[in-house]
Amino acid sequence: MTEAIRKNFASDNIAPVCPEVMAALARVNEGSAASYGEDSETSALAVRMADLFECRTWVFPVATGTAANSLALSAATAPFGAVICDQSAHINNDEAGAPEFFMHGARLMPLPSPDGRMDPGALDTALTLNAGGGVHTSPVQTLSLTQSTEWGTVYSLDQLDALTGRARAVGLTTHLDGARLGNAIAALGCSPAEATWKAGFDMVSLGGTKNGAMAAEAVLIFEEDLAQNFLRRIKRSGHLWSKQRYLSAQLMALFEDGLWLRHAVQANLMAQRLAHGLRRHPAASLPFDVQSNEVFVVLPERSVAALEALGFGFYRWTTPPGVDGVLIRLVTCWATEARDVDNLLDAL
Repeated sequence: MTEAIRKNFASDNIAPVCPEVMAALARVNEGSAASYGEDSETSALAVRMADLFECRTWVFPVATGTAANSLALSAATAPFGAVICDQSAHINNDEAGAPEFFMHGARLMPLPSPDGRMDPGALDTALTLNAGGGVHTSPVQTLSLTQSTEWGTVYSLDQLDALTGRARAVGLTTHLDGARLGNAIAALGCSPAEATWKAGFDMVSLGGTKNGAMAAEAVLIFEEDLAQNFLRRIKRSGHLWSKQRYLSAQLMALFEDGLWLRHAVQANLMAQRLAHGLRRHPAASLPFDVQSNEVFVVLPERSVAALEALGFGFYRWTTPPGVDGVLIRLVTCWATEARDVDNLLDAL
């Protein structure tokens, strides 16, 4: 039976679990296994990640991106410290204060940018002002960047190097929110190592859920001192799974043979197909480059309302002042097919 056309472009979180992950979950559901990460799946995952990222890698599977980001930042930032991030960052807008909670009061210092990519000059200014504040300020201890960004744009490797180089020069720890890292790597055509530790990052929140998993993320740490007692942080926060093999098996299914990148390539291709069709619409305007799997477009209210009436799913975004129309976000995923995109474009 032909599968129904997918009309929900609200997020890549709406996608089903991919067959390979479901098969892996069924496989590890046979028999018993050691608990709390002492199982063979978790051991195999550590080996796989070290091979994939071409260096010694401490791997900590968790179930949610919020936990991954918040735990990573808590390992790098004292309660009196601060984290610099982009104003659009997920940790700043969509974690309900979890990073601050896990860091026991450390604050976020968001910097504005036009497209989700932090400007090195803005970072320099923020660091200079912070250093001059003395005991009256929260000292910046961590830089957190998002790749790909919340606006669907992608930092080049040179842009990452410029930002992490400045941060590391003044002793900051560097963190990458990689909920959609696969999409960024697919866009850049680089290796996982080049996009992470070779680009100056100490820690990565590596996404799986948006890319085909049921519920699986991982904190990757490339510096041993940051990995010390990290498992205790996970336990204390209530995020240590007793049956961790079910998290590790999902990640192994995605990362052992390149499935995660094939998924990301498919999502990116469908976003490009969607963007190409939207650019041909006389009333549509795309305010950002489409480089990953998120497409932002301004359409007339009547067009947006008509799509909603036809059952299409997407988010209305805050429309910038002076823009005539409604800004919406359309997200493609590993399961998006050409006919899904074409159906939306035909309807529009």
